[in-house]
Amino acid sequence: MFAESIIFAPLLYIANTIDPSVIQSAAITTLALFAGLTATVFVTRTDFSFLRAILVFGGFAAMGFILIAILFHFQLGAVFLYAMIALACGYILYDTSNILHHYRIGQHVAASLALFASVALLFWYVLQLFMSRRD
Repeated sequence: MFAESIIFAPLLYIANTIDPSVIQSAAITTLALFAGLTATVFVTRTDFSFLRAILVFGGFAAMGFILIAILFHFQLGAVFLYAMIALACGYILYDTSNILHHYRIGQHVAASLALFASVALLFWYVLQLFMSRRD
């Protein structure tokens, strides 16, 4: 959690400098997406563990695109942000489903950390998308 606060501090500072309302808008959007995805898991009771391979591939592809963008000095753009938001939503479905179907009772800390990381990833990219729209 401490590491994530160090990662988020510069982004939140920049977002606040650009437009202070963008943080609140991104937080509300993230909360709405999270609530909808969580409701989907709890209402349908579907085991989304089949998403694991897709999420692993998507994560490696995203890291590859980020590395290429750094090496060749280009912006990834809004399409990448939308893809990352979709990937983060997939992780939320996967993690919430794992909490419902696979984690044991004594594993509440691991379950909450996994879900928190997915929500933080979603917030990161929603905030970046909102900031890119304000430029």
